[in-house]
Amino acid sequence: MILSNITTPLIGMVDTAVLGHMGSSQYLAGAAIASLILTQTYWLCGFIRMSSTGLSAQAKGEQDAEAKSRVFWQSCSVALAIGLVIWAVQKPLLALGIHFAQPETQLLEVIQQYFSVRIAGAPAALVNLAIIGWLIGQQKTKQVLYIQIFANLLNAGLSILLVFVFDQGVKGVALASVAAEYSILLLGMWVAFKGMGLLMPHWALWRWSSLAQLMSLNGYSFVRNLALQVCLAFVIFQGARFGPLTAASNAIIMQFFALIALGLDGIAYAVEALAGEAKGKNDAQEIKRVVLRGLLWSGVVATLYSLSFLLFGRQIIAILTDLPELRSFTEHYLLIIWLLPIISHWCFLLDGIFVGLTRAKAMQNSMLLSAVCFFFPSWWLLQDYQNYALWIALLLLMLGRGLSLGGYFVYLYRAQRLLG
Repeated sequence: MILSNITTPLIGMVDTAVLGHMGSSQYLAGAAIASLILTQTYWLCGFIRMSSTGLSAQAKGEQDAEAKSRVFWQSCSVALAIGLVIWAVQKPLLALGIHFAQPETQLLEVIQQYFSVRIAGAPAALVNLAIIGWLIGQQKTKQVLYIQIFANLLNAGLSILLVFVFDQGVKGVALASVAAEYSILLLGMWVAFKGMGLLMPHWALWRWSSLAQLMSLNGYSFVRNLALQVCLAFVIFQGARFGPLTAASNAIIMQFFALIALGLDGIAYAVEALAGEAKGKNDAQEIKRVVLRGLLWSGVVATLYSLSFLLFGRQIIAILTDLPELRSFTEHYLLIIWLLPIISHWCFLLDGIFVGLTRAKAMQNSMLLSAVCFFFPSWWLLQDYQNYALWIALLLLMLGRGLSLGGYFVYLYRAQRLLG
């Protein structure tokens, strides 16, 4: 799962690298804002993957074939419905994103070109959340890795071909990402149907009594994701108000953050599957062992990330853009980049534990507490430092999540309520 998740942000990093070599920072800044509108929407729907993983893992621990199939079909159905709605409301969604970003006039055409193509991948992107989450819960992580590698290679090849050979510009980069999303969908469905013992769906799956647990988990997770995405969007949109150079620089820093988050989530996803399986077996001691092993490896990987960015941060920035002014500006934020893995890994790992335990309400409360008590107050107090204040606030958000989730887990364990 670590290897699989590290490949995920490569779709965004390839796009960033190609756009960063198109001769002007406006291509990267415009596409970054358009991509952010979509990725924020997709990440907001990340509750689909979270509930799918937790329930799938628990069904595996219970060795319940019917429950396993029910989770798959219900999660995919909900995901497809949401994906089609996103595609249908693309115009107001774009208008809302532009309203919050308030980009400069020269960026509007780039934003519209990228968004109009990339939105076609919305149904596939949402269903992919359900399928990948279900496969993780079933501990089919090797297959997930192969799917991600194929999709990223396809995206990289098509991006380079469409931009530098067929001169499709921003639209070519977006089209390559759409093709990658649909390739994940097709391969994921193929893996799920091959020897996984899935039962065919029946009408009773969509009765409310059958959907109630899934929708309850989705509701809490939605609020949690909404609070997180508000904070992330605030960083990008507020940064965009400082000009195209800051917006482009933040797009590069966000690629570091995506690499960190999804790499560390590789451990968290593995922990989700193992903790969920242990809960399905009613084994609280195994849950504790999973947490301790997860924290150890999460700390090791976070340290390796920080060392890598310390040694090669400037070289990675140079790969992502060849614009001297943008490189120099982004290098001023290397300290933020170095600190991100060490401060963030706690909340990523604990998120995984609570997903596996299907404790979505606790995750919601932790996120709301951290946003209200850490993120926005710190930004307000430090706002004279402009873009630096945004990234310091994000670091404190991650710290608050780790502290609150860690404290609640200790309480649940001591009160012998982990399996409740």
